[in-house]
Amino acid sequence: MSKPVFAIIGRPNVGKSTFFNKLIGQRISIIEDTPGVTRDRIYAEGEWLNKPFILIDTGGIEINSEDAILKQMKMQAEIAIATADVIIMLTEIGAGVTAADIDVATLIQKSGKPIILVVNKVDNIGQTPLEIYEFYNLGLGDPMPVSSVHGRGTGDLLDKAFELAGDSSNRIEDEDAIKVAVIGKPNVGKSSLINNILGENRVIVSDVAGTTRDAIDSYFENDKGKFVFIDTAGIRRHAKVNETIEKYSVLRAKMAVERCDVAIIMLDAREGVTEQDTKIAGFAHEAGKGCIVVANKWDITDKNGKTMDKMRKEVQHDLPFMSYAPVLFISALTGQRVDKLFELIDFVSNQNSMRISTGLLNEILSDAVTKVQPPSDKGKRLKLLYITQPSTKPPTFVIFVNNKDLFHFSYQRYIENQIRNSFGLEGTPIRIIVRERGDKSSD
Repeated sequence: MSKPVFAIIGRPNVGKSTFFNKLIGQRISIIEDTPGVTRDRIYAEGEWLNKPFILIDTGGIEINSEDAILKQMKMQAEIAIATADVIIMLTEIGAGVTAADIDVATLIQKSGKPIILVVNKVDNIGQTPLEIYEFYNLGLGDPMPVSSVHGRGTGDLLDKAFELAGDSSNRIEDEDAIKVAVIGKPNVGKSSLINNILGENRVIVSDVAGTTRDAIDSYFENDKGKFVFIDTAGIRRHAKVNETIEKYSVLRAKMAVERCDVAIIMLDAREGVTEQDTKIAGFAHEAGKGCIVVANKWDITDKNGKTMDKMRKEVQHDLPFMSYAPVLFISALTGQRVDKLFELIDFVSNQNSMRISTGLLNEILSDAVTKVQPPSDKGKRLKLLYITQPSTKPPTFVIFVNNKDLFHFSYQRYIENQIRNSFGLEGTPIRIIVRERGDKSSD
């Protein structure tokens, strides 16, 4: 189940950052009385009644401003609106309904997303002030009074937000379909790949990085199986909002990875692995998803007979934590090798779901210990007593030992490699959990 995304939108100086911090429970956004202090969209993960959510804070929107910074803030807010499942429009009781509030309301209504109208700074306990009825003029339904400072009304608000997020879910869910997230930095060809697979312009493609502003689920079925592709195109890297764009790309990648079974990490073959590629790939690895590295734009990459092998080694070197992932070289534009992707996705998904019997695992463990003796320290030797697999996605193994401190990382890596050599597990991370069991026998 993916976390719902709630975006706080409003004109400047209605208390969005204070409200954001209250809902998240920690001081993340900068709070100051000067309008427009929050110029970046900031997001954080929160929890309400054991239900996780993602909250996005935005700078104040001034629709008609010609100020360059305010224009950028408006653009960031629009991206947040496109990303959100539910929009929380924040207003302020003291000022009443302003022309700027009306402009913001008009903007968010065009999104078609569920909207909660919130009137902030209702700080006095007791009867709801009559001034709140003025906010019905915005045409956004019943206004909810809250106090960001005291936390009044925030629980009811989150209840409402979760209710609307559940009702608004239009994502394709198919028990049999493999959910595939196409992730990567902007302008590597994610949308072009989706379009090539679907044979139609399902996602807008242009030479300007970032023309896709919302995640789109696309169902596809062929003789290899059923697939749901999650497109997560980034947006234009602009000098003044460079850091913000990266935050946005990271958020989108994390959200998509959370929902997927297999992550396709797309690279530009002409550039190789960049720092941002490494960061995005890390999310899929840490989440335990099946992983495929796809080097796109192979048709326009300078190459000779050795280029492919050379680049495969470079990718494995630059993504050392993901050496298990197969690397495929494609052209999303011409369709070169795209057909090989389906079989690879199905294979990696099965590897990620593989379950191995306890008997086989202990045979492999015994052979591994015989080949390479476990490490010792000050006369005490590590004993590997037993191994079992409690879960899949990713394959997770619990090894019981006599002394956890003796089970060094290098020997854990050796055991992991022995498991991979015996059972494949290509395209999936594996987890090893070490537990200590009392052993009174002498070492």
